[in-house]
Amino acid sequence: MPTNPQPAALRGPILRSVRTLVGALLMIGCALGNAGEIHRGLGPSPDTIDIHRAQGLSAFNLLRDLHEGLLTRDAAGKPVAGIAREWTISDDGRSWTFELDRQARWSDGSAITADDFERGFARALKPETASPTAGWLEPIEAVEVLDRRRLEIRLKRRVPWFDELLTLPVTFPWPADGQALSSGPFRLVDRVPGARFELEKNPHYREADAVAADAIVWHVTEDPSAELARFRAGELHITESVPPGRHDWLKRELGDSLRVAPYLGSFYLVYNLGRPPFAGNPELREALSLAIDRDIIVERVLGTGELPAWRLVPPGLEGWPDTPPPEANIPRAARIERARELLEAAGYADKSLTIELRFNSSLAHRRLSAAVAAMWKQHLGISTTLVNEEWKVFVTNRRHGRITEIVRGGWIADWADPGNFLANFHSGSRLNYAFLRDDRFDRLLQRAERADGRERTRLLWQAEERLLERNAIVPLYYYVSRHLVAPEISGYEDNPMDIHLSRWLSL
Repeated sequence: MPTNPQPAALRGPILRSVRTLVGALLMIGCALGNAGEIHRGLGPSPDTIDIHRAQGLSAFNLLRDLHEGLLTRDAAGKPVAGIAREWTISDDGRSWTFELDRQARWSDGSAITADDFERGFARALKPETASPTAGWLEPIEAVEVLDRRRLEIRLKRRVPWFDELLTLPVTFPWPADGQALSSGPFRLVDRVPGARFELEKNPHYREADAVAADAIVWHVTEDPSAELARFRAGELHITESVPPGRHDWLKRELGDSLRVAPYLGSFYLVYNLGRPPFAGNPELREALSLAIDRDIIVERVLGTGELPAWRLVPPGLEGWPDTPPPEANIPRAARIERARELLEAAGYADKSLTIELRFNSSLAHRRLSAAVAAMWKQHLGISTTLVNEEWKVFVTNRRHGRITEIVRGGWIADWADPGNFLANFHSGSRLNYAFLRDDRFDRLLQRAERADGRERTRLLWQAEERLLERNAIVPLYYYVSRHLVAPEISGYEDNPMDIHLSRWLSL
């Protein structure tokens, strides 16, 4: 899934006073440790919480508390039974038959049926829904309601990660009347735009007795330094992130509350191949990539355990080679020299160039973008205009690509498979912010869809090689998850997917 991105400040003395009072009351309530009420940092406010239109980590984390699919995730981030009590898989792996839990209820008490799931799949695929994640359903050939509590999903081919796909919002059920009902362990009771989402335990949830928390408050948190201050003041039990470059201080001051763990995700920059100056200019794109020192980025700018990246797909996926491309092993000075040669070949040896780099509001993104711009200026003489945009504006501009040149990109695995990263750059993907049109790359992905085992891995590896050969993106680093977790929280488990459903947490 796409990685996340300040809400606009309230204006006027009266509104500021109200906000201050509300914040103070929240701090007092949280600091006193209201029984069963967990306060979590969300990150940026989602642009929507429609299960089929949502994108970004903040939206998905919130939706996983409000809704549930046929499968869900356990505390370790692994797929387990959700609304489907049990299921069978045909010998060829193409037919999945699910039996729904008889206790599954919407938050109004009405039963969740197989029709609700079929309706959800159909809505996700309607063009008018404009779901950014509908492409994930491509492997599905048909969805058939067998009876009120049984559903069959037939696939075009065996899909090794299909169980993981069924934990994602785009596969969740949709109520017949389209009401804002919850199928998950919590339901939304209030929201303050740009501030917080207040959830309470859903009394009709199929396993409500096993949900320890009575309420969850997700706080919009875009500034990690402010989020840290709220954590230390007792306003938050779990943060969405931590300030960059402060790992040693955090470890010294907060000890085991700092949780850093491997994470299946990549951070990269994306060129807009449909507009100047990058359209038809691979030499310029490669020059900019070579001029960036990834080691400085991870060690001095970020400093929380990230790994430098020269490829898109992160290490750690079963059967996936971790071999870096040749340029990763070139000495730094030689890389810079090669970058200057490419810049000359691109036609910019004797003329100035100013480019634009867009990113969403975040201290980490701002620091990283400034560092990259400084490297481009130092080594290539290229000036960079940094454009910091609020999340909703950023994703809109990135999606349409009419004014973008280079944008911040990032992807966290929705399922543990290299294809999940590469499919975003297929010419037909709505997440193809590079606007890459490459028949060879598309064909390799299509062939991989029909292959199994080592042959599939080989084809996906070739597809990644082709993506890197086209210089459509600039991989910079592989993520680690970074959170602060209060010692009174139980049930929180570090995992490579960094998925922590509130239903497993307790105070």
